[in-house]
Amino acid sequence: MGEAVIAIVALMFVLFLALGAYVTVKVVGAAKRGVDRTVAQARRSVEDTTLKARTFVQPGATGELAQLRLKLRTSMRSTQDALHARVAEDASLKESLDLFGRLSVHGHELDDDLKRLETEPDKAHLAELLPDLRKRTEQITASADSLRRAARDRAHRIADDDLESLSAQIDIEAGALRHWTTEPSPEPAQTPHSWPEASAPERPAAHQTWPGTPQGGQAEAPDRPALSPTDPRPSYPWQKKARPESTT
Repeated sequence: MGEAVIAIVALMFVLFLALGAYVTVKVVGAAKRGVDRTVAQARRSVEDTTLKARTFVQPGATGELAQLRLKLRTSMRSTQDALHARVAEDASLKESLDLFGRLSVHGHELDDDLKRLETEPDKAHLAELLPDLRKRTEQITASADSLRRAARDRAHRIADDDLESLSAQIDIEAGALRHWTTEPSPEPAQTPHSWPEASAPERPAAHQTWPGTPQGGQAEAPDRPALSPTDPRPSYPWQKKARPESTT
């Protein structure tokens, strides 16, 4: 039992060592690639700055060589960055990248030729080579620019199509949300009017009849109430008693 535990611990230790070595190699490799990329960018920046300075400082064939190199490098680098930036979103650009790879071979050859001719002491021979160098540079940069512009136009077209489709979907959704305003609102259900209740039969009012009135005729009620008998006047102590009338 103890030997099995020791073997498991030893195996785990070895696995940890292997994992640590793998991670270390990856980190070192990433750091090295980052350093190489930084150094390459710095070198390109220095070379571009030197070429720009030569186009102004060195006139003649040497200055034109620097101008051709600067034009070639700028065009190829811009196309490369544009294609690599969009290939992840558009898989159809992989074929364009393959074509650009083949074009880059000719571009590197031309750049090397231009770089070697910068130290050419025979200016007359250099002047004879310039027409062909200009033609090659123009041909390569035109192809690179065409690829870059086509990729850019394709990206814009895809974006426009997506925007048009999105706008159409939004219009449909907005119409659906406003659909309630076009439908007639349902009228509230009207309750039927109830029939009036049957009224009690009217009873004829009791009227006093007088003899001599036509049969069925009704005597009109007197406007004034009947007179009540005269009440005896009240007597007061200070009044004289009434004398009885003397008889004769």
